[in-house]
Amino acid sequence: MLGMSVPSTSSTPLRLMPGEDLRDALQAAVRAKGQQAAFVVAGIGSLIDAQLRLAAADRATVVPGPSEILSLSGSVGADYTHLHMSLSDAQGRVWGGHVLPGCVVRTAAEVLIAWLPDWAFSREPDPATGYAELVARRRDL
Repeated sequence: MLGMSVPSTSSTPLRLMPGEDLRDALQAAVRAKGQQAAFVVAGIGSLIDAQLRLAAADRATVVPGPSEILSLSGSVGADYTHLHMSLSDAQGRVWGGHVLPGCVVRTAAEVLIAWLPDWAFSREPDPATGYAELVARRRDL
C-alpha cells in the first residue's frame, strides 16, 4: 500500500456485565467515547432469551434460556446499532441473525470495538432495498 494514507483507528475491548442489553450497552459506549462511528470486530459471551430477527423475517425469534455468543459483528453509530451474531443454545443448536433489543447478558460479554474517529455513520432510506441502510461520511475535523 505504498503511497496510500492509512486513517488512524484504535480499538477497545469491553466487558459487558450481567443484565446489560447488548445493543444498548454498545451504543452507550460509542456515545460515552464521543464517537459517531465504530465497528464491532468480534464478540463472545453468554445471553439469556436472545432476540434475533432471522433472514427475511418480520418479527423476532426468541432463543429461549441461556445461549453462548459464537460470533458478533456489526456497525455502531451514535444513534443506531446494526449487529449480526451467531449463537448456540443450551442444546448446542446454532442460530444466527440480526441482533434485536432484548439480548440480555447472562454472565458476561467480551466485545472488541474498532473506533473510526474520522467517520460518522447514519442510516438513510435506500429506494433500491426499501430499508434504512448505512451511510458513512467523513467528519469535518
